Amino acid sequence: MAAIARWCLRHRLAAVLIWLCALGGAAAAAGFAGSAYSNDYEVPGTESGRAGELLQAGFKDLGGDTGTVVWHTPGSTVRDAGVERTMTRTLHTIGALPGVGDVAGPYGTSAQGQISADGRTAYATVTFTHRAGEIPPEQARALVDTARAAAGDGLQVETGGTAAALTEAPSVHLSEAVGVVVAGAVLFLAFGSLAASLLPVATALVSVGTAYAGIVLLGHVMTVADFAPMLGMLVGLGVGIDYALFIVTRHRRGLRRGLSVAEAAQNAVATTGRAVVFAGATVCVALLGMLVLRLGFLDGVAIAACLTVVLTVAASVTLLPALLSFIGMRALSRRERRRLAEHGPQRDRTTGFAARWSAFVERHPRLLGAAAAAVMALLAVPTLSLHLGTSDQGNSPAGTTTRQAYDLLADGFGPGVNGPLTVAAHLDGADDRLALDGLPSVLRGTDGVASVTPVTYNGSGDTGFITVVPESAPQSQRTSDLVDRLRQDVLPPVGDTTSLRIHVGGVTASYDDFAEIIIGKLPLFVGVVVALGCLLLLLAFRSLAVPLKAAVMNVAAVAASFGVVVAVFQWGWGSELLGLGSAGPVEPFLPVIMVSVLFGLSMDYQVFLVGRMYEEWLETGDNRRSVRVGLTETGRVINSAAVIMISVFLAFVLSGDRVIAMFGIALAAAVALDAFVLRTLLVPALMHLLGGANWWLPARLDRLLPRISIELPDRTAPRAKIPGERADDAGRPAEQRVR
Repeated sequence: MAAIARWCLRHRLAAVLIWLCALGGAAAAAGFAGSAYSNDYEVPGTESGRAGELLQAGFKDLGGDTGTVVWHTPGSTVRDAGVERTMTRTLHTIGALPGVGDVAGPYGTSAQGQISADGRTAYATVTFTHRAGEIPPEQARALVDTARAAAGDGLQVETGGTAAALTEAPSVHLSEAVGVVVAGAVLFLAFGSLAASLLPVATALVSVGTAYAGIVLLGHVMTVADFAPMLGMLVGLGVGIDYALFIVTRHRRGLRRGLSVAEAAQNAVATTGRAVVFAGATVCVALLGMLVLRLGFLDGVAIAACLTVVLTVAASVTLLPALLSFIGMRALSRRERRRLAEHGPQRDRTTGFAARWSAFVERHPRLLGAAAAAVMALLAVPTLSLHLGTSDQGNSPAGTTTRQAYDLLADGFGPGVNGPLTVAAHLDGADDRLALDGLPSVLRGTDGVASVTPVTYNGSGDTGFITVVPESAPQSQRTSDLVDRLRQDVLPPVGDTTSLRIHVGGVTASYDDFAEIIIGKLPLFVGVVVALGCLLLLLAFRSLAVPLKAAVMNVAAVAASFGVVVAVFQWGWGSELLGLGSAGPVEPFLPVIMVSVLFGLSMDYQVFLVGRMYEEWLETGDNRRSVRVGLTETGRVINSAAVIMISVFLAFVLSGDRVIAMFGIALAAAVALDAFVLRTLLVPALMHLLGGANWWLPARLDRLLPRISIELPDRTAPRAKIPGERADDAGRPAEQRVR
């Protein structure tokens, strides 16, 4: 690390230019290539996956995305001559729009069931020529604008579907700006220097910007979800600013001790930079743990987020020291520079609130530890009612056109019309066709079914499908129960007497299958992530207790943060107030992604806090002193880092995107609990209670394990002086002190 720092300091202009060229080149390539994201939740081999494969193979014209145009007349009926004339003209105009393949309206002999029973609501189905991820935003905007232009006195027109939702996707620039501004303000308050406060932000922006463009390019070679760039940006800004904060803090400490700018920067990278690399490695290990699930949809998310973390770490140990060299002594505030000039190098003082708090925890470890554990347990209680499922456009904010279209359809035709199921079958002969022709009557008599369409066959007659409209909403547990009922009770008797291969697909079926796969593999995934994290900490701290406590703390942070997510999104506590729509289930892929990210972020604070304690333990052999010094010296910087990360994560709630808001609130809650409850209360309390057992490792295992060092001791720093320590103890060797 020292060699890297020396090169970047000697060639500071080259280091900066290399990063700027990387950012510019990646951005230009991404702009030229365009995005190619794919939200494919279907897992090969599942029921819904096989249904989708049948339809794609048998019906080539069903490959495009579909949307709806819904209109409502509160004072008359949709059959009124004026309304029919207006909407017929509008649908004709929509049919001529670029990217629109077909429009099926309610007016005409071929229309079936597209006018509500009270005659006040009707809808038309719009089929695009491409799938949702391939529809340009301007085509979606043209559809929405054309449809809503027909609205007038007594006529409400709304649009629904994935394409219409593209027009509601908010720009992330506002959330980015808010997060960055708050982070800059916190850094300025912590440093008192504008130049020093800008460097972590600049470093994070350059690395995250490069990663964002890289994720766009990554979408062309593998499946990458459309929320992956925003997730990478969210994580990258948080950890990127934090990593730079830790290095700048160590650099400023070196300057106050009288080191030159180059010496202080090199020392910061050689010491704290190693901890940053280790912390980043733990985040990447946790993220790449998703690969054990062998789900293409999550593989892209894992690699995209990991790419962002790798680039933020690289920028922190290369770009940052070059920038520190450029600003020189301005990394210190004017008051600090003046004090340094007048009084010379100064020793860091461990007085103030951090020292008093550390002493307070030392005096009351049992009480404070029990209180912290109670808080975490209470917040984790809602996690017990976690329901994974599909959140649909009924969860969109109330004022959006997709939410209003959803509500109009639900009111006029029943909630199930917003998420019909598809029963697809492959036929081998006349007996199969006869059995499939009789299936609609069987389905109509099934509990939970609102309506059933006749069988639709493809041109060759070897594939057919039936659309089943449930009585309940797509995200309802009743709809999931209907899917199970069809698969287990209704359809098997038909398949047993014929060679029909019948499969149930649709939105709810796809999400349920995906959730089932996730839940089935979750124990393996969590076990792998926990085991790898514990192994890294075992190698670094030569202790059994430290990694075991870290694993328990990480599980506690994950459980409590999911409790907050359940309360806000599933129970709806404040979700409408935050502009995140109504209550609904939690996305099935969220637990896996969040476990990866949260385990990685929790390891960061564990590394920086316990790393300082371990350094003091190696020097003094005094556990009480080690815990006290570690908490005192890292408490302020960890709390500042936590405030920055929380601000960045909460700012992404402003994006208005439900999935990104889930990530933002879960991450913000986890970091807040981790920094202000676990690391400042529970961890030090437990370490005081365990005493020297914190650092115990069987001698035989110690000899077998390879040795790695997270953070080299800072040889330029005098030993910390803590309140209550006798002056003669401060200079006495560890073996001569009272433990």
